[in-house]
Amino acid sequence: MTLLADLLSTVFERRFAARGGDRTDTRPLPQLCAELISARGEVSGLALAQSILARYATLDDGAKLEFFRHLAHQMTLDPAEVRDALDAYETGQTKASYRAVMRAAEPPRQELIRRLNQVPNATAILVGLRADLLRLGRGDEALMALDLDLRHLFASWFNRGFLVLRPINWATPASLLEKIIAYEAVHAIDSWEDLRRRVEPPDRRCFALFHPAMPDEPLIFVEVALSRGIPGSVQGLLAEQRSILPPSKADTAVFYSISNCQAGLAGISFGNSLIKQVVTDLSIEWPGLKTFVTLSPIPGLRDWLSSEGIDPDAADEAHLRALAARYLTQARHSSGRALDPVARFHLGNGASVHRIHANADTSPKGRARSAGVMVNYLYDPVKISQNHERYAAQGEIAMSADVRSLAAAAEKTLA
Repeated sequence: MTLLADLLSTVFERRFAARGGDRTDTRPLPQLCAELISARGEVSGLALAQSILARYATLDDGAKLEFFRHLAHQMTLDPAEVRDALDAYETGQTKASYRAVMRAAEPPRQELIRRLNQVPNATAILVGLRADLLRLGRGDEALMALDLDLRHLFASWFNRGFLVLRPINWATPASLLEKIIAYEAVHAIDSWEDLRRRVEPPDRRCFALFHPAMPDEPLIFVEVALSRGIPGSVQGLLAEQRSILPPSKADTAVFYSISNCQAGLAGISFGNSLIKQVVTDLSIEWPGLKTFVTLSPIPGLRDWLSSEGIDPDAADEAHLRALAARYLTQARHSSGRALDPVARFHLGNGASVHRIHANADTSPKGRARSAGVMVNYLYDPVKISQNHERYAAQGEIAMSADVRSLAAAAEKTLA
């Protein structure tokens, strides 16, 4: 862990006693926001920010939507001011004219959000506020423009340099382990004993990224199995009765579950940083690890098969593997990237499509979304950067020879 991360991690030991704000202040929220923007004193500004956040916490969805619309329509850019600033800058590109452009091009609501964030524990509240905005504002262009401001600020606040990677194990406080259970989004954790099987044995690891302003809230976490060889079944990895492998005998680290925890941080990418750091840490701890792969679902596969007129329940395993290979490597999103969301995530991080396994997830969820098929994405430290650049620039998908052959075979059957 870097010196910066060490310093930041000490913040985890601090606990702020956030004041509740003045809930008796009955002035309208728009008035409080206007006063906060114009406040010059630190104490008065902090009191106003606390009152706004305390009031927001009491709002129902209708009132929240009204508040968001005020921010979207009344605290947005002034087009005339932007035009005047640009005209002045075009006439003379001076420090003063550039400052005027910067000021005009930033809507007042961005400064409002910054000032709200001065309140202790406000970062988590604002992340929750954005989750509300995404939930309530879908389809409203003005509200989605407001979201761009929040996303812009969060991308800076949650910069990788501020994040801390911490291991999660059976000695982790129960309050945090409860959140791991709740946030697990890939393979549900059914009980405390189920969680224990995932974090206590020596051939199992779990890592999470945290932000010092939200020390009790994981942002994203990954569950890892150490194995000999590349597994092709998640049920085998999660089996209650299995032989525990001494880590010194493992040659493969399997990332079998990656879960984003905060709806309000959607679109803020942590996965790349998480995986790279975990690969580095595991390589240092266990030099015998030579292969780093995922065992991932293919959540869009069944829908894609249906769109192609194929019944996955009627296809044999060999055919399913070939069809899955074609889907992962040929089916494209409107952006030009891979159609499958999990594929977009891993390919964007520099992985390659390595192996495909039929009948690999027999759970109801695995059958319903992925037709039971799973895929290993390979993270080759030597090729990660190259794969990422080619995918980002040309949409080129890195794949093994086996996957390429499978995709070609499926193309013949679909032609």
